[in-house]
Amino acid sequence: MSTATASVTHTAALARLGYALSDATRAGVLLALREAPAYPSDLADALGVSRQVMSNQLACLRGCGLVEAVPDGRRTWYRLADPHLAPALNELLQVVLFVDPDCCAGESCACA
Repeated sequence: MSTATASVTHTAALARLGYALSDATRAGVLLALREAPAYPSDLADALGVSRQVMSNQLACLRGCGLVEAVPDGRRTWYRLADPHLAPALNELLQVVLFVDPDCCAGESCACA
């Protein structure tokens, strides 16, 4: 069995992902975008934050390389930057449920 050594680049990329997930709003954006692309105003309404807060969080997620902006006329919508992110986020949710099975209770929870 060989052990893989993470390069500085891999470590930095993983740290960016961890940073992105360390904020509840950013995590909520990523979870919402795994379902479908969205406009910032719709994300702000869904997550209960101001449009300015959403703009700041989307800028952070763009800087982390996790989301991308797609111009649509006078508006811009956002999507996950890579198709591997949606299944990875689903797997992370399964890990969360293993670590804390009570975090997602009730019929309204769609994590399990």
